Amino acid sequence: MKYKWIAIAVLLFSGAPGARAQKDQGYQSLRFVSSYTCFPDTGRAKGFLDGDSIFRPVSGHYDDSSVLMIVPPRLKRDRRIDLVFWFHGWHNNIDTALQFYGLARQFAASGRNAILVLPEAGRNVADSYGGKMNQKGEFGRLVGDVMEELKKYGIVVGDAVPGRIVLAGHSGGYGVIADILANGQTPVDEVFLFDALYGRLPIFMNWVRQDKRHHFIHWFTNHGGGTDEVSDTMMQQLESEHLDYLLTGEGILNPALIKNNRILFIHSSREHNVIINDPELIPVS
Repeated sequence: MKYKWIAIAVLLFSGAPGARAQKDQGYQSLRFVSSYTCFPDTGRAKGFLDGDSIFRPVSGHYDDSSVLMIVPPRLKRDRRIDLVFWFHGWHNNIDTALQFYGLARQFAASGRNAILVLPEAGRNVADSYGGKMNQKGEFGRLVGDVMEELKKYGIVVGDAVPGRIVLAGHSGGYGVIADILANGQTPVDEVFLFDALYGRLPIFMNWVRQDKRHHFIHWFTNHGGGTDEVSDTMMQQLESEHLDYLLTGEGILNPALIKNNRILFIHSSREHNVIINDPELIPVS
């Protein structure tokens, strides 16, 4: 399962927490609260002095357990349903990420038979901490909650089970993704990072080694404060272990390169914050 991300006008989305479903712009959105999201968590129980050197209290930053799901039009109600989890980076929340990057419209327009899931992480903070996602089994329980919610609304059949699972994210979202991979109890098939490889390299390398079917893509810039250097380090490690990868430029990217390269690094000349919502080309597979 590969995804195309396309340039679309910004989605205006707002809503208060609490279970609800609505149809908008051709797709359906569903919001609910899960006990198995990143927060609240004991690691931030007293607040946190974040990367901006601003003390962030728990209230409003580390106490939101919302999950937002995007159901594309004409979703096939197969017994196995693929799930794409998106984790936002610093200074964002699930609503601002959805709005600024146009994620819902892009995902719906891709035509892929999958559900886009945005669990809340640290809200509006400079913090890559993954909260409860560093606990064994927590992500699996979140997946279970997602499936139950989809069944409750009749979006999937009653005996549906998770199919392929994709973890994707921008910038500081890498921390949550690394925590999920480190626990390893719930199989993850693909990882898509958008200017987000800032560290935790042993975890990503271990996941790449585990299974030759694992698909890893890092789309990086020279403006992310280190993702280009960490990408270079990862490529050197891959070479030392004789693991094939491809480094290509965004301007020459094509569907075959995405489909046929298990480990792919894509360099972009664009800025860190527009690498998702303003692509110069459309990768399709």
